[in-house]
Amino acid sequence: MAATPGTAPTPADEAREAAVEKALARLDLDAKARLLSGQDMWTLPALPEIGLDSLVMSDGPIGVRGVRWTSDDPSVALPSPTALAATWDPELARRAGVLLAQEARRKGVHVLLAPTVNLHRSPLGGRHFEAYSEDPYLTGEIGSGYVNGVQSGGVGTTVKHFVANDAETERFTVNNLVSERALRELYLAPFEAIVANAHPWGIMTAYNQVNGSTMTEHRYLVNEVLRGEWGFDGFNVSDWMAARSTTGALAGGLDVAMPGPVTVYGEPLATAVRAGEVTEAEVDEAVRRVLRLAARVGILEGADPVVTELPAPVDGEALAREIARRSFVLVRNETSEGRAVLPLRPGAKVALIGAAARDARVLGGGSATVFPPRIVSPLDGLTAALPEGALTYVVGADPNEELAVADKGFTLRAVCRDSAGTLLGTGSAPNGQLQWMGTDLPDGVTHATLHTVELTGTFIPRETGTHTLGIKGLGAFTLTVDGTTHFDDVQRSDKDDPFQAFFGAPVPRAQVELTAGTPVDISLTHVVALPADIPFKVIGFSLCHQEPQRDPDELIAEAVEAARAADTAVVVVATTDRVESEGFDRADLHLPGRQDDLVRAVAAANPDTIVIVNSGSPVELPWHDDVAAVLLTWFPGQEGGAALADVLTGTHEPGGRLPTTWGTLSDAPVTRVTPTSGELPYDEDVFIGYRAWATHPATPTYAFGHGLGYTDWTYESLEVTGTTATVRVRNTGSREGRETIQLYLAPTTPDETRPARWLAGFATIEAAPGETKEAVIQLPRRAFEIWDETTNSWAHAAGSYEVEAARSLADRRLTAPVQA
Repeated sequence: MAATPGTAPTPADEAREAAVEKALARLDLDAKARLLSGQDMWTLPALPEIGLDSLVMSDGPIGVRGVRWTSDDPSVALPSPTALAATWDPELARRAGVLLAQEARRKGVHVLLAPTVNLHRSPLGGRHFEAYSEDPYLTGEIGSGYVNGVQSGGVGTTVKHFVANDAETERFTVNNLVSERALRELYLAPFEAIVANAHPWGIMTAYNQVNGSTMTEHRYLVNEVLRGEWGFDGFNVSDWMAARSTTGALAGGLDVAMPGPVTVYGEPLATAVRAGEVTEAEVDEAVRRVLRLAARVGILEGADPVVTELPAPVDGEALAREIARRSFVLVRNETSEGRAVLPLRPGAKVALIGAAARDARVLGGGSATVFPPRIVSPLDGLTAALPEGALTYVVGADPNEELAVADKGFTLRAVCRDSAGTLLGTGSAPNGQLQWMGTDLPDGVTHATLHTVELTGTFIPRETGTHTLGIKGLGAFTLTVDGTTHFDDVQRSDKDDPFQAFFGAPVPRAQVELTAGTPVDISLTHVVALPADIPFKVIGFSLCHQEPQRDPDELIAEAVEAARAADTAVVVVATTDRVESEGFDRADLHLPGRQDDLVRAVAAANPDTIVIVNSGSPVELPWHDDVAAVLLTWFPGQEGGAALADVLTGTHEPGGRLPTTWGTLSDAPVTRVTPTSGELPYDEDVFIGYRAWATHPATPTYAFGHGLGYTDWTYESLEVTGTTATVRVRNTGSREGRETIQLYLAPTTPDETRPARWLAGFATIEAAPGETKEAVIQLPRRAFEIWDETTNSWAHAAGSYEVEAARSLADRRLTAPVQA
């Protein structure tokens, strides 16, 4: 069981297994039970008696935060997973994984809590920026590349969230009702592919239930499918606070309950064994898998790690920039006169418009958050790339309709005191958000002595006017600005969510008149009152801020004047962390604030208007036919602005293709994410994403797989021999380019129980002007199979099919028959 599924164990595998068995034999029941329970927020306990070091886990997936939520140890921030999937390049995903392993080793992390391979079932899913695609095949290919890359650097992965964790509403308790066929063909498929192709060392089970059983106790899906059918031999860790039952979790195949120190394992597990409720043999199986992981990452004495020669060092900034520009999807590039507006003409005067152009949103909210060493905004990137005097900037419209975490202009530190007011210690504060988890406290500070935490420092406003300050968090707070106390009371919530202090909405508490450039003193003091029965200790709250709110019509009028005076207008529109983040789903797909009005007004003033869409997942674009170009940049990571300048100026092509369909909410075929009486039926069965749009009367705004470049392509031939497809394409444009060739499989006889077509393969090629390239693509066996619920097994769907070579689902160029 310690070898790659389907292969014989190597001598190194056997040596590690021997070390695991030797260590296991030396542990008593209490030590075994303790090993399966987190000792704090991110780690498992060390067991010196067997030479086992403490195992360290850390959130991903776009960076490695480490065990501390701080900017003191910054992390490279790559583009969002949706962006990585938009590259359609598993090899690029592998390189991203290599970089993240390098970052993990630097931070002393053994296991990365990533990747997220849940599907974009509905466009309302609030956390879709953290997942790859609506398509299980594309998700599995990108996820396999990512896992292979991370683990090639000697760091484990935990593929998550197993399974059907496709929305955030009632995520801790929702019972998702999913047919076995939909589970197999859609939701389990990426996990199955990654187990087969990348041999992950870990899986994370989700909060939700599937068909009546919570995933941390799902004996069938974990023990019978994941471990039995697929041969997965890694460890199974709970999502944080997901494990609810000692006996249920152990019987359901859960190995590790996180976080600690109080979990359903540890002492309760040892007690359950002694009471005869579970067997020690069952505990041994879980411990064996944890020790195997420890051996693989090199923290078990007597066992050589899997990776003894590390990959070559990776330049994080360069790779982040490359992934970003390769992920950008150019969905439109044509004026009303039929002229391409991108790349920008040399010497053109450019008006850059939008609050997100100055304060870029480079990553999604929630547990995916890291602190990058730098952020290159669109304003930064274009300022550096264009000649002096060629660029002007105006705000135009601000998407932030509520307070955000205090950041630009704030210089803060955290001051800790005991109940007598005596100073205990101080810590850094990268911005207004403070999160201390477990023992992650400043030197000299303990939970036993800590009474108050004060975020204090100065704020230098960028604008003159009425600034709003507020608080995100629960409990007693005192907010003081420039010596005046504006709030001294208890802030409460009516929501039963343990993460409300992190993901809840900020509450305005002060409005103060400030002058640009004039510093003022700021203080937010929180009285720490952790419940005695809390399973782990977390201190979290935020000082929040909103700049003076000018008349939106005035801002739009300024943008219109700037656009009229320029050759080209570039408008950056964006979502906010109150639209896309962990902990809630989206209410609609609208851009927040007056951004749609801004785009319409600017486009009316300048026909060469380019819109940059800074969102992690689909938003509605009601003006898409009224502008000259639309470029989707996702959450582009720390180098996003530099990558944007590369693409706009034409030094590089936008390389992305849509990994999910973009359309309006009113037309979307699958929209339900809110349970009724705790249940959410997946009534659409196997018809999600483009599979569902094909059965729908409406046409999406932009089809799955769509994306333009800066050159043209002719598809010359498609030949299929057996299950091997060979596609020949020619670059018929004037510059070198990259093409993503997509293969779809379509039954020639319509069958309403099956999708009209589905993605069966893809490849990327590069060619110079006039050059012809061939792509050889293998059609996987699974593309010709369906899940038969009568036999509870995969069945070969014999019959005639068309193989379609395409630029996108809506732009299919060549077909060839194939008999299955």
